[in-house]
Amino acid sequence: MGDHKDLTNEFAVDKIKDLAEDIKTCMLCTYKEEKLQSRPMSVQKIDELGQLWFLSDTNSSQNAEIILNPTVELFFAAPQDKFLTLHGTARVLYDKDIIKELYDPIVKVWMPGGEDDPRLSVIKVVPEDGYYWNNKHGKMVAIAKMATALVTGKTMDDGIEGELKL
Repeated sequence: MGDHKDLTNEFAVDKIKDLAEDIKTCMLCTYKEEKLQSRPMSVQKIDELGQLWFLSDTNSSQNAEIILNPTVELFFAAPQDKFLTLHGTARVLYDKDIIKELYDPIVKVWMPGGEDDPRLSVIKVVPEDGYYWNNKHGKMVAIAKMATALVTGKTMDDGIEGELKL
């Protein structure tokens, strides 16, 4: 078993930024009645408070579900290396200045009208807590240690994990 280190406040924000900015894409999960609804979303920004910002279609299921129930879950994963789960509250915003700040040309694949597309909106997620797992020495060392553990039968866990509280 790896090391355990819970993080709070600015240390939790730093861990969220470290993992989420590197992984970039997560499964954004909303609730439709009692069922979890998941879809991949790319984080456009993580601010100094650890809030995550996404661009979204105003007519999307995630927007409709957030308006009815703002509770969301975010799941990030980079296999054998980094994992992050966050629980929080989301809001749908229609602020054109924020859209312009977050806009990336790749979004044009989904929103052909560009940053002025009238269907473009923002999802802001304010995380309350979460959990992280990552390796102390990076992916290559983790893979080498896993291979050694398979051959020797000895546990060689290089991980560190803990709760995040904001």
